[in-house]
Amino acid sequence: MDKAALRKALVARRARAFEATDQTAAQTRLRNTLAPCEGPVSFYWPIRTEIDPRPAINALRGVFTFCLPLTHGRRALSFLTWTPDAPMTVDGFNVPVPDGTAPVVPRTLVVPLLAFDSAGHRLGYGAGHYDRTLETLRANGPVRAIGFAFEAQRLEDDLPAEPTDQPLDVIVTERQTHAFGV
Repeated sequence: MDKAALRKALVARRARAFEATDQTAAQTRLRNTLAPCEGPVSFYWPIRTEIDPRPAINALRGVFTFCLPLTHGRRALSFLTWTPDAPMTVDGFNVPVPDGTAPVVPRTLVVPLLAFDSAGHRLGYGAGHYDRTLETLRANGPVRAIGFAFEAQRLEDDLPAEPTDQPLDVIVTERQTHAFGV
């Protein structure tokens, strides 16, 4: 199955998990996974049926500087500081982003995904934003990439990986924390 067909099937699979799964355990597990990490911490504003990282982020306010990603076409993401009272606007994907806040370079990233495999590879929406971003950040020092997903998004078979794909260090679900090469 090619990646486009796989993505379509995985969007439906994630939607079913979103409807059937209480996110509380995953959010608690994410908070506990983030607590010993280095900041600044980037997270994503959930869209569609993505699992919501915001309760974990809110629980760690005052511990870290938080930021949200900003897209720039097919280039690496940049990051703007986020606080609960930050003015927000929407980007080209209609995703809320901070408006006029300071740029920051994260040391830990919470990453959305459509699916993941047993090697820590993720399948995203296909634009390669996080792969390019992780490659750029990792070239300049240690960065921890934490995928956040429903356990139902785990695939038994390996994802079709390309040389530009950047594996994640950890993937947190409602059932467990999957660690890869750390």
